[in-house]
Amino acid sequence: MMLRLYRGLTTTIGPALPVYLAGRKRRGKEDPLRMPERMGRYSHPRPQGKLIWIHGASVGEALSALPLIEKLSARHTVLMTTGTVTSARMMADRLPANAIHQFVPVDRAPWVRRFLDHWKPDLALWLESELWPNLISETANRNIPMALINGRVSDRSFANWRRFSNLARHLLGAFDLCLGQTDEDSQRLHALGARRVATPGNLKFSAPQLPVDSDELRLLESTHLHRPSWIAASTHAGEELMAGRVHLALKSRHASLLTLIAPRHPDRADDVAQDLREMGLVVARRSKQDEITPETDIHLADTMGEMGLFYRLTHIAFMGKSILSSGGQNPIEPAKLGVAVLMGPKMDNFRDVAYRLLVAGAAREVADEQGLIREVSHLLDHEIERRGLADAALSFAGNEAGVLNRILAALAPLLERMNARA
Repeated sequence: MMLRLYRGLTTTIGPALPVYLAGRKRRGKEDPLRMPERMGRYSHPRPQGKLIWIHGASVGEALSALPLIEKLSARHTVLMTTGTVTSARMMADRLPANAIHQFVPVDRAPWVRRFLDHWKPDLALWLESELWPNLISETANRNIPMALINGRVSDRSFANWRRFSNLARHLLGAFDLCLGQTDEDSQRLHALGARRVATPGNLKFSAPQLPVDSDELRLLESTHLHRPSWIAASTHAGEELMAGRVHLALKSRHASLLTLIAPRHPDRADDVAQDLREMGLVVARRSKQDEITPETDIHLADTMGEMGLFYRLTHIAFMGKSILSSGGQNPIEPAKLGVAVLMGPKMDNFRDVAYRLLVAGAAREVADEQGLIREVSHLLDHEIERRGLADAALSFAGNEAGVLNRILAALAPLLERMNARA
């Protein structure tokens, strides 16, 4: 019933979707040159042979899939779809030779069918929690084997899906296999209707260290590494001001302190920079190539794809969206680079990883802004303790690196079934 209603709604609003996409294009949320892909049209011919389609919503899912893509593309063509401009740019630089990126079609049935008619995937792998009803139903109707990889069901999502239990059962029941990040995720997937469930672990642990331009790193090390510093990473609205206040509170004790702030959405950088300057802070913007001088308070890391650079320029990282709002950001990325990790209490999207980091002594939790001030100051004053925390984070991340092999083992029957098909 709910699926029919959804299909009816997407059919009714179908004529308005090009207008919606045009509005997104004006706001920089769509690639003007690749808009047809969002309507199911293709930008590449389909290669001969077996094709594995992997879909993830955005940057985080796409990056976590890279090790899996590298393994699978050794034998087959891989089609990677995402829905954001930033993820498309990153995939252009990082996908292996036998992999293609396309934007996922908007979930309107004719566009979905057009996409599937062209690409004819032999296996479909979905990442985390990106469940589009038309896309899933049309794929299942073509008897294409499907698996959910790194499945995640947050408290809010679980409550929402339970309200539409019939739809959840229909969608999740279409998957041949659902692999949860945690036991709790797997239990929730099963409760919502998944037929076959397993828990190989979190694929994000298998992601390689974030890349870095070594020339840019050498260029900036001279202005960063001789100063005490910390980074507020992947911040959301309000957190940049909080980081500015933390800097002002710490500056009297750590006179040459340099604070890095990396907004999750760099398109907010103009407003962020203005707000910080109104606080009396001297701001240098990475996107403008502003010089870092001894007077610089804030290095605003307002570019995409350079978190590997920024994490390497400091020794302490606070994960955004974990105090003022909930969700959190990926703490595995700084952990893999041996950075001491701090996080707020609202790491909902990384609850299991955050808990295990804390238990392993590989991260510390701060309750609020004052707690963040105290912890950053303490770690700046105690280098041996800071290094111990960073080493524990690096060790923890390394110990979880076997997840990829477990996921590949779980997928082996589906891959064999795919290869056996004519």
